[in-house]
Amino acid sequence: MRILIVEDEKALADIIKKGLIEEGYAVDVAYNGEDGLFMAENEPSDLIVLDIILPIIDGTTILKRIRKAGVKTPVLMLTAKDTIMDKVSGLDSGADDYLTKPFLFEELLARIRALLRRNSEVKTSSVEVGDLIINMATHEVKRGGKDILLSAREYALLEYMALNRNKALSRALLTEHIYNEDFDLDSNIIDVFINRIRNKIDRGFNVKLIHTVRGAGYMLKV
Repeated sequence: MRILIVEDEKALADIIKKGLIEEGYAVDVAYNGEDGLFMAENEPSDLIVLDIILPIIDGTTILKRIRKAGVKTPVLMLTAKDTIMDKVSGLDSGADDYLTKPFLFEELLARIRALLRRNSEVKTSSVEVGDLIINMATHEVKRGGKDILLSAREYALLEYMALNRNKALSRALLTEHIYNEDFDLDSNIIDVFINRIRNKIDRGFNVKLIHTVRGAGYMLKV
């Protein structure tokens, strides 16, 4: 899943980015409100982590403008402000959740997972597709009771497909949502990873879960 961080404290933003990348997310960062607004309106994201106090354009203004523009991406407000009225203002402006600094990275991750689930058909920390079970909190994957060992990138791709199960996903879309912006979209790396995942979750099972959709890409379904 792709996450946009809009945070002017560069050290904090870079720490969050590093941690999220290690968790398998693709991450973009804007260090001021102007860049954050542009990226929120024009670049695909599954979730936005948005600070309130920002240079040039503040977070509340960004939030109001993207909601007015029809951007429905879940937004987690991240700020040092902790009064009730600050929280009410942020939520009334269109935020989906609110996290006050300082915070534990584990709590940030839990809130991100909750918001991503809320925006999909999945409402628990585990995704089930047939006898395939994906635990998004622990990154454990099982099929038919058997443990499936995946690399971080393989897991990220499988999780995204599971959250969008029964939908045809193009190679470009899959690349955009699991790789950072400097990745070559013309690469066949998605095909390589799909083949690796197929070998791990479909080999030895009569029912195949990963399907090639001619002219469209790939789909995870029973």
